[in-house]
Amino acid sequence: MAVQSHLKRVDRRGGGRSGNVLVVDDEADIRELLELSLIRMGLAVQSAGSVSEAVKLLRANQYDLCLTDMRLPDGDGMDVVNFVTSECADLPVAVITAFGSAENAVAALKAGAFDYLTKPLSLDQLRTLVKSVLSLPNKPVGRSGTPTLLGESPTIEHVRRLIDKLARSQAPIYISGESGSGKELAARLIHANGSRKDAPFIAVNCGALPENLMESEFFGYRKGAFTGADFDRDGFFQAANGGTLFLDEVAELPLAMQVKLLRAIQEKSVRKVGATVEEPGDVRVVCATHQGLQGLVDDGKFRQDLYYRLAVIELKMPPLRDRREDIQPLALSILQRLARDGKDGAAPTLSREAWKSLMEYDFPGNVRELENVLERAMALAGTQIIEIDDLQLAPPSLGGDAATGRDLPSAGTGTLQEYLDRLERQAILEALEKTRFNRTAAAKLLGITFRALRYRMARLGIQ
Repeated sequence: MAVQSHLKRVDRRGGGRSGNVLVVDDEADIRELLELSLIRMGLAVQSAGSVSEAVKLLRANQYDLCLTDMRLPDGDGMDVVNFVTSECADLPVAVITAFGSAENAVAALKAGAFDYLTKPLSLDQLRTLVKSVLSLPNKPVGRSGTPTLLGESPTIEHVRRLIDKLARSQAPIYISGESGSGKELAARLIHANGSRKDAPFIAVNCGALPENLMESEFFGYRKGAFTGADFDRDGFFQAANGGTLFLDEVAELPLAMQVKLLRAIQEKSVRKVGATVEEPGDVRVVCATHQGLQGLVDDGKFRQDLYYRLAVIELKMPPLRDRREDIQPLALSILQRLARDGKDGAAPTLSREAWKSLMEYDFPGNVRELENVLERAMALAGTQIIEIDDLQLAPPSLGGDAATGRDLPSAGTGTLQEYLDRLERQAILEALEKTRFNRTAAAKLLGITFRALRYRMARLGIQ
């Protein structure tokens, strides 16, 4: 039996702190093999052969991990998952699924499972799972030096609670929200509060990668794989091994790369360019985009199977205009940080009129725009008091771009060329802001070449 050949190769590594494990499986030989492997990892093990036995043990005892098969005589593993998530909220539960049963794994993760294992079972995967579970903090707490999600609104409080919950899982997460709403910060908090907190967090802007280099950047390459490959090199997946791989603007991936990414996520292994064998990789994938992935799936621009793999759980980041009560604490924190970074002494304050204007502004660029506005205001203010004119906020207008929420420049003054220049300048600045000032990605977003963008920026005086 395949499971026997894997689980007989046991050793005493990877035990970490001791813990109690409940194994739920109706096959006595597999239960025995799992018990033997877990005991040799330094764990105490109890087992059950059915859903009813498992529920009885869960009600009577405390465990650090519940490991359940999907096929049971009086139900299935989802019954165990549902009981644990409703009655034992802090208990990580993992399911064992048959090879190729991706739907079962995704359903379990959506229901609240910590992770899953596929048959034939691998001792390395089992050890990694146990290590992850025993590394979970008792209570998610932001680590020293990690930015926090500021705000007191009910909306952001809900996001914080969801982040704490997601940190105690290994499920892939899709973070949606407008540009500048804090998607990467949310991903970093999920990583910092989870079992992978001491492993790497690798952030990748998918829109900034040249298409012909994507495969080698993601998976690495072997020496001699192509011209210029003078040595072996690891990719993003290898760099994030044991930790979290954050795919920002994942909607920018071309369809050919989406196929390869799907396989890497499903098989938990990658093949370097030029290699003949795959290498196992233990990576949690978190992705984000300001575009609607479901809409892209409907349009045929994003693979549906990859969408279901990435968007197991969706975390929606609210726009700043929907939590106006958070603008003031965010602004105060940003001003203090800017003053500290610039060694300017005490942070400036805003006049009453400036505060009123700030609170009424819609912030289409969200928190990132708030930071830019305040940094510019500090530079323009002649005193420690920031006035309304220093903010240079765009006044509300009846005319505007309904698709972006941006006000179009007025054509009331100047020549036609000057008006067109203003339009072009605004479009370029918006593209640069969306791509975090990556000119290659901005040019792609605008549908022009990098050289054309560089020329237009020089002509318009954009630094």
